[in-house]
Amino acid sequence: MPVPSSLIKDPVIAGPLGGLVFSVVRANSPMMVMRAVRWYHDLARLGLQLPFFMVHDFGLLYAAPKEQLEIGPRPGTDVLVQRVVPAFQQPPGIPPPPKVSLWTIYRSVLGEIAESDASSRARSLRLTDDLVVVVLARVLGSIVSRTNMKAPYAASLPLDPEMVCDIDPQLPLLFASVSRTFEAGALDALARSRLHVLTLADALDLDTLRLLGMLGPESTAAGALAHVDLLAAISSPAANDIVNFSLELLPSVLETRSARAAGTHAVHGYAGIGTKGSFDSLVLTELAWDDIEFSRRMVENELFYYTREQAPDEARRLHYVLIDASASMRGDRQVFARGLAIALGKKLQLAGEEVWMRFFDSRLYDVQRARPGQLPAAYLLGFKGERGRNPARVFAQLATELALLRARDQRDPVVHLITHAALHVPRQLVQEIKQSAHLFGVFILPSGGDLDLDYLDLLEGHAVVDHATLTEKSARARAATKIVNDASDVANRMPPSTARPNTARP
Repeated sequence: MPVPSSLIKDPVIAGPLGGLVFSVVRANSPMMVMRAVRWYHDLARLGLQLPFFMVHDFGLLYAAPKEQLEIGPRPGTDVLVQRVVPAFQQPPGIPPPPKVSLWTIYRSVLGEIAESDASSRARSLRLTDDLVVVVLARVLGSIVSRTNMKAPYAASLPLDPEMVCDIDPQLPLLFASVSRTFEAGALDALARSRLHVLTLADALDLDTLRLLGMLGPESTAAGALAHVDLLAAISSPAANDIVNFSLELLPSVLETRSARAAGTHAVHGYAGIGTKGSFDSLVLTELAWDDIEFSRRMVENELFYYTREQAPDEARRLHYVLIDASASMRGDRQVFARGLAIALGKKLQLAGEEVWMRFFDSRLYDVQRARPGQLPAAYLLGFKGERGRNPARVFAQLATELALLRARDQRDPVVHLITHAALHVPRQLVQEIKQSAHLFGVFILPSGGDLDLDYLDLLEGHAVVDHATLTEKSARARAATKIVNDASDVANRMPPSTARPNTARP
């Protein structure tokens, strides 16, 4: 039997699995049910404990290919459902319609979502589990706030494939083991918020899901923290413009390939003779010694070996993308800055470089380290900075951190600054940063403004984006593509910095 008899009455097991009596979506693969268990756990970690059958049904409509799904009630479940699910009650003051079962309303909602364009496109994107979790949180989150009761069991269903395989014969026993008032309450909340749920499901920003899938949604945090960033990105009104701009830039960026590095050892021939090496490089005349003398020379490290040429490894670069998030970077400037940061980060990453992302306004926020093949795209899309503007404080902290980084790390920092044209930083601070890192700037001009900063000559290079470029779609994309390509090319041609500070700035 899938569920051992000793666990039939365990609320942690019988509660979620017995609720599958209400389920009307089934997948041909048992592993899809295991994915649903993970969605169930992750939603609970976000503070959204929903009935397992809802997480299972809605999640499959967004994650499983349509040809692998069967939509319809499970055999023999009608009688069980009618015992615990009342008819829908309209709020006071609204004329009562003909009585309809809450389960019937639930089935109709699932049917509408299954036929929607958003569900169909989401299935074609092959969403990861993390993205499915944030979609469910977005669509079903309002049900939790409308349900005034807590689940009588913890959301700790084991991840055991054997437990959910061929479970249908056990459903009546599991269903009867636990009170189903929690499930009935969730169905009632869904019925009362039916139009709201359908609207959220239809209004999903699938372009954001597509971008997050391309760049790797979970790259800076684990578990609930990653889901919070993803949920902020998918819920942000400004994210859609950034996503559309990023999708314009990425086709050319994704053509980048990492260049093959030369080996550190010569492939053919030897360069000299030394006292260290492997036996296959042993000078053959050493074999002429008798056994005792050969052993002595080996112990005392007197044997001679042919040695190969060896070049020292080049110091790796660390690209530090610094993005202005102050109030002066709202609207078109924010869209351009964050879209450019995403494209630049991906370009450098594909070229084999390491990339760090960081926002600032009146302070420096935490570093987001991009993992190989992934960018903190959700963080970039959903971040909000509301702490004023203090360039002197920000760049004093940056100078200190870069000096400390160079003192303990062999990597060569390259700072890519994306900011407003009015970023007035004391020249002395820029000189301190230049001692520890290469510095490039992208300055976005206001309407009718010009660039007048006294530290431009200290930069390795800079680009200027005027207001007219920002307001014209094709010009904006061309400018961003040129900046991305130029920054990547200049960084690749740049020799490693040899200057290393002895002490960090106090």
